[in-house]
Amino acid sequence: VADVGAGTGYLTFRLATLVPKGKVLAVDIQPEMIEILNLLKQQREANNVEPIAATVTDPHLPPASVDVVLMVDAYHEFAYPREMMTAIVKALKPNGRVVLLEYRGENPFVPIKKLHKMTQNQVRKEMQAVGLAWKQTQNFLPSQHLMVFEHANSKDA
Repeated sequence: VADVGAGTGYLTFRLATLVPKGKVLAVDIQPEMIEILNLLKQQREANNVEPIAATVTDPHLPPASVDVVLMVDAYHEFAYPREMMTAIVKALKPNGRVVLLEYRGENPFVPIKKLHKMTQNQVRKEMQAVGLAWKQTQNFLPSQHLMVFEHANSKDA
């Protein structure tokens, strides 16, 4: 699992306990976050967590290495979304999935600046442009939608 935009690892370390025989790649572009992730990895003895320093155009994930890429309120922050997503798609294993959690741009009452919200239509178009097919959207959170995508050429797509 890759947690792209991992920050201080709030989700990274929760995911690590869910995949004890797997690995969680904690990706962030901020060197300070990578330092924090490394410190917390040591403190928690989370040997299945691997912090990865990304750039604005490349998450530095190995090719065909990831089953799931999770991005929580991160995608809309990408300076180069197409380049980043192209690299993320290359990192997916066959039938790999991308899970995005973003504030609902369709809802004017979500108390977040418009710049930090995305509509489902917008996300679906951008993911389709890099070869991902929409699978489902969950709206169980009050302000965000959780969208699941997979390779457009996957047998389940």
